[in-house]
Amino acid sequence: MADAAAMAPVIGEEDQSPGGAGTSGIPTWGSSRSKFGALPWTDYFDEELDVEIGQDSFHVYLAGTQGPVLFCLHGGGSSGLSFALSARMLKEKVKVAAMDMRGHGSTRTSDDLDLSAETLCQDVLDVIRTMYKNDPPSIVLIGHSMGGAIATRVAAKRVLRTLAGLIVVDVVEGTAIASLIHMQKLLSNRPPAFPSVEKAIEWNVKGGSLRNIDSARVSIPPTLKYNEERKCYVWLTPLEKSERHWRGWYLHFCTNTVFIFEEIILLCRYEGLSDIFLSAPVAKVLLLAGTDRLDKSLTIGQMQGKFQMIVVRHTGHAIQEDVPEEFSSLVLTFVARNRIGAHGIDIPGLIRQRRSA
Repeated sequence: MADAAAMAPVIGEEDQSPGGAGTSGIPTWGSSRSKFGALPWTDYFDEELDVEIGQDSFHVYLAGTQGPVLFCLHGGGSSGLSFALSARMLKEKVKVAAMDMRGHGSTRTSDDLDLSAETLCQDVLDVIRTMYKNDPPSIVLIGHSMGGAIATRVAAKRVLRTLAGLIVVDVVEGTAIASLIHMQKLLSNRPPAFPSVEKAIEWNVKGGSLRNIDSARVSIPPTLKYNEERKCYVWLTPLEKSERHWRGWYLHFCTNTVFIFEEIILLCRYEGLSDIFLSAPVAKVLLLAGTDRLDKSLTIGQMQGKFQMIVVRHTGHAIQEDVPEEFSSLVLTFVARNRIGAHGIDIPGLIRQRRSA
């Protein structure tokens, strides 16, 4: 049977003008002259690194030269470049490492379809241990959506001795189960192909997935690959093929269902994630887009002061992309208040929390 994507129409085909693609099939950085032209990662990060682990190669973007490390995990169907705009602001005070997870971006593994929670958690631990070896710096795990579920799992394992904080972005348990029955329908409504990278960026912005054009211009290109047979761009990560892993991710999801396909399938990976989040033995903050409902465990935990919750207004699901200035400010405030790092970081006018003796 022919692949469904191969049979489907290409969005914007009447304006077909596909650009080139690298040897990996991921779009090369094209002209940035047009409103929806791709922007290079070098405008935001300082360097890129391929971390070799056995037969696998994990791609990591790096920025900054001082302070603790913010180790960022992206949402499903995205890449480390979803933190690009935030990284450019954060790197003045801290170091940023944004990893392309298995099956995403420029990371290449022996099994890119193995998106199980256990495998993704182990990948993160392996990459951190390989990068920092026996002298790891203070680390804050930051995870968006699926990445938030993975970050929570990693933190709760209590195996990173220098882990000092956990920031989870727009992941709330209690709304995912109801969304499962709509998952395949939403996926089927996603355009399977585009004639150019620009058309894909335009569709994501105009469709509401992302509200910040500049972020879309750098974060969308690595989510695509060029199909030589059809002469068009298709999605790099075949999320529909990861169905067997959905329930293992998290029964955690935001009510902001505009960000459908990339995140809805990734949303059932972590049953009991709220309790796991609360058990993580580090300072924690939950950033939400809108007034999502907290389940009983999180409601009680918040009342007991076990974590901080901040609702970010006027943004979509991808908070770090839509409002990078506000996101960066909240992250730096969290780091400063909790005195994370050898000497902490200074933010003028900030009253830090005292550490208990």
